[in-house]
Amino acid sequence: MKQSAIRVHDLNFSWHPNGTVLDACSLSIPRGEFWMLLGTNGSGKSTLLKLLAGLLTPQGGEIDILQPVGFVFQNPDHQLVMPTVGADVAFGLVAEQLSDEAVMERVREALQAVNLLEFQRRPIYALSGGQKQRIAIAGALARHSEVLILDEPTALLDPDTQIELVAQVRNLVKSRGITALWVTHRLNELDYCDGAVLLEGGRIVDQGEPERLKQRLMQH
Repeated sequence: MKQSAIRVHDLNFSWHPNGTVLDACSLSIPRGEFWMLLGTNGSGKSTLLKLLAGLLTPQGGEIDILQPVGFVFQNPDHQLVMPTVGADVAFGLVAEQLSDEAVMERVREALQAVNLLEFQRRPIYALSGGQKQRIAIAGALARHSEVLILDEPTALLDPDTQIELVAQVRNLVKSRGITALWVTHRLNELDYCDGAVLLEGGRIVDQGEPERLKQRLMQH
């Protein structure tokens, strides 16, 4: 049995007394695997991600997740804060109080992992949407994140770039032994993952084999 990188048991969360967002959610994502989270708008996906990333506190239940966790937003412009690529990737390392040499090495390694090493001095504004998402992922890799959580990272990208990004994240998971949970509405992206979780009305209603979940959703 593989060790879990993410384990959630009986998770509950609501914004106000009558508005339960998550109700007794339980799921387990094995270490070193690429999983996807599916569900309609309003099913609780974004809230679950924010709980996993530590941006919200659960009102009941348990979350056990490998640290550090890297969170990649749907819109990279909400995440990239520095004027150049290299500076932005380095920005997330400030709290670690590393030497300048160690920071530069982490930045180079992370940019190489997303195939953007030659973009180190490039201004952020000059990047395409797909490149910005890869820089956001590089920022998480530079912090040596064990778990990547990606909130519909292909939502703003064109179809070719969408598939490039999902394939690249799959390669990173497999080559670096990290774990990723990726939110999507696109059933073709399920072809790249190891497993999937289906969230409906704040509850996990199915999890497991991506092909089976894909068939289930196509029949709806």
